[in-house]
Amino acid sequence: MIGLIFGETDFPRQILKNIKKKKRYLIIDLTKNKFFKKDKNSYSVSLGQFGKIIKILKDNKCKKVLFAGKVKKPKFSKLRLDLKGVYYMPRIIKSSKLGDAAILKEIINIFKKEKIKTINSLAFNPELTLKKGNYSKTKPNIEDKVDINKAIKILNRLGKYTFSQGAVIRKKKVVAIEGKGGTNIMLKKCRNKKFVNRGVLVKFPKKGQDLRIDLPTVGLKTLKECKLAGLKGIVLKSKRNVFLEKTKCINFANKNKIFITVK
Repeated sequence: MIGLIFGETDFPRQILKNIKKKKRYLIIDLTKNKFFKKDKNSYSVSLGQFGKIIKILKDNKCKKVLFAGKVKKPKFSKLRLDLKGVYYMPRIIKSSKLGDAAILKEIINIFKKEKIKTINSLAFNPELTLKKGNYSKTKPNIEDKVDINKAIKILNRLGKYTFSQGAVIRKKKVVAIEGKGGTNIMLKKCRNKKFVNRGVLVKFPKKGQDLRIDLPTVGLKTLKECKLAGLKGIVLKSKRNVFLEKTKCINFANKNKIFITVK
C-alpha cells in the first residue's frame, strides 16, 4: 500500500492513472476543491490534522508516501488542528517563512519521525520526465545559448529557500524571475508584442531542493504561455523535471518554431 499525498496541478492525476494499474493505494487529498473525493480510496484532510493523516496511513499499513502537486501555504490561523497538529504546527509555521519548499521538507521530516518513508514522485511514472537532448525541430542558436547560460547562472545564484524555479532572459537581459505565483503568472507578465521567438524560459530545481518532491513542471499550458510571451524556447534539467502532455507539447513546439531543450 502506497500513500499518495496529492495537491493541486494535473501531475497527481497522471500518477494516479499508472498506480491504479500497479499497486494498492490511498489518497490524502490536500486540494482546495477536493479533486479526488469521488475516489473510494481518498481521504479529504486538512493540513493541520497530522494525527488524522498519520493514523490513516498507519491503519492502512502505509510505510511509504509519495508527494505530487502543489501544497500551498495555508492560512495557519484558519487551520483545524488535532493534537498532533498542535504539536507539529510550530515547526511548520517556522519553516513556512522560508518558502513552500521548506514546508514540504518539514512535512517529510515529520513523516520520517513517524517511520513513514517519502519516495520519489516519479517512482511510478519515469516516462513523465525528459533526459538530456533536444525534443523539437527548432534548436537553440548562438544567441539563445547565451541567454540560456545567463538564466542558469542567475538561478544558481539564488538562495536555498526561494520560490524560483524559473527565469526568463531575452537578448542577455533578465525579463523576469519566478515568484510566489509560479511560472505561468510570470510568463503572463512577460508578454510583449514587440518580440516573436526571442528569449528563453529556463526551469531548473531550486538550490538545495529535495528532488523527491516539487520538481519543475511543464505542460501544454506552459508552452502556450511561452508563445504569448514571444519566447523561442524552454530549457529543463535532465531527469529533474515533470513534463506533462509530451506529444501535444512537442507538436505545439514544432508548429510554432519553439525549442524544447534538456541539459
